[in-house]
Amino acid sequence: MIVQFGSALIELVLGDITTQEVDAIVNAANSYLAVGGGVDGAIHDAAGSEIMQELERRYPDGCPTGSAVATSAGQLSARYIFHAVGPVWQGGGKKESQLLESAYETCLNLAEQYDCQSVAFPSISTGVYRYPVDLAGEIALRTVATKLESTKQIKLVRFVLFDQGTFGCYSRILETMLV
Repeated sequence: MIVQFGSALIELVLGDITTQEVDAIVNAANSYLAVGGGVDGAIHDAAGSEIMQELERRYPDGCPTGSAVATSAGQLSARYIFHAVGPVWQGGGKKESQLLESAYETCLNLAEQYDCQSVAFPSISTGVYRYPVDLAGEIALRTVATKLESTKQIKLVRFVLFDQGTFGCYSRILETMLV
């Protein structure tokens, strides 16, 4: 599914984020920037050990929730990895929505800062952090669409979704944004 916002596109695909040919891949990281499971583990495995070494050297204090940091992309075809720290779902009363929105915004700002025209995002916080996919998808798509309306730099934001349920949920949300 591909939809235009401003002069850019939002694309939804079912697949493996590590194989995407984009300028930057977003990693769903933890605040310690340590190798985790899920998307984080897959990206580190595909990119190679130099990414962890770069993270330890450049960001020894980690990254706060709701923010992101940039590294090279190692053995991936992308130029950069943006390591975004989304919130752990605690029922919605701990500013989770603002923190998730901030994580996406920070990545989009990094894309502009690093002269990226294309970015691939996973569904941040919806795995082991248990953020409800429907709520997370709404925040992700709305935040990206808003940014794309005002930027000339970014031409493509691709959401690479790992399973059919998440893909279907994001697709339904994106369709309602067009009405």
